[in-house]
Amino acid sequence: EIATHRAAPSFRGTHFLLLPEFFRSPRSNYNMDAQNKEVAALIEKIAGLQSAIAELPSLSPSPEVDRLFTDLVTACVPPSPVDVTKLSPEHQRMREALIRLCSAAEGKLEAHYADLLATFDNPLDHLARFPYYSNYVNLSRLEYELLARHVPGIAPARVAFIGSGPLPFSSFVLAAHHLPDAHFDNYDLCGAANERARKLFGASEDGVGARMKFHTADVADLSQELGAYDVVFLAALVGMVAEEKAKVIAHLGAHMVEGASLVVRSAHGARGFLYPIVDPEDIRRGGFEVLAVHHPEGEVINSVIVARKVVDAQLSGPLNGDAHARGAVPLVSPPCSFSTKMEAGALEKSDELATKELAF
Repeated sequence: EIATHRAAPSFRGTHFLLLPEFFRSPRSNYNMDAQNKEVAALIEKIAGLQSAIAELPSLSPSPEVDRLFTDLVTACVPPSPVDVTKLSPEHQRMREALIRLCSAAEGKLEAHYADLLATFDNPLDHLARFPYYSNYVNLSRLEYELLARHVPGIAPARVAFIGSGPLPFSSFVLAAHHLPDAHFDNYDLCGAANERARKLFGASEDGVGARMKFHTADVADLSQELGAYDVVFLAALVGMVAEEKAKVIAHLGAHMVEGASLVVRSAHGARGFLYPIVDPEDIRRGGFEVLAVHHPEGEVINSVIVARKVVDAQLSGPLNGDAHARGAVPLVSPPCSFSTKMEAGALEKSDELATKELAF
């Protein structure tokens, strides 16, 4: 998943909105008007970009494709008061169409760079050529740290990544740097994507490559296989609308074993124009206990939700039932130990590696 841009300070003064209308100060009304105008301007800008992207003859990497998607990401990443779940039906259709365009373009971008990397004798030495590789590094590290914090002592033997694509950077980073004893099964609908990934990451018979396998399958067709995993990662673009995502999560809940962990990638705020937003309540209804919800404010775009498979009795028992019945908000975790400064350093280091290599 793509991640760029640094966050600005969050909006202040929202405590005024808790007061009755006649108690609000002129300043709070002004802030509300400013928010409404900001949201309207953002939606108008994104709608224009969606229209321009939809008219492109191809979503394969090109200067025009790169420019439009750079403008889109730049518009969506900063903190925003927009709530994409409350868009008008027209704008909701625009958002869903845009997410599908983003998915298609991301697939073409990854396929392009997978083919490029395959031309090198040692492709894994050149991963920094992919423009967003460092962001995968940061996202995977974030996911691991959240898992380690909320599932103490986790040391999975088998991990599944659903929606791995032609460049399974997340699995590679997790396998190489965070879960050195785990075996990874990567699932994707696209056979061509798996062939590209296998050529780059699964060719070696020792090291990380020996622990990465690739399977062409629809998650809906997996059943007994899911019971073998200690951790399942669900990519952001598996299920591109809320109903599809909820259905996938319910299927995972029906077949994962008790105690297994689920890591779901989501989005927050205006980033919901780029990726689907996952409702933690859908995860709970799927048979999981939500352990953490984390919304990054730096270069990483995707939110991360960590959950654990439990039996139905645990969800409705005396300890948890009342809270769930009241619709209690799951824990929102604080930022992980690596700081924004460290993230920036990782980005700079990746850029340095890329510029040292030969030009395309």
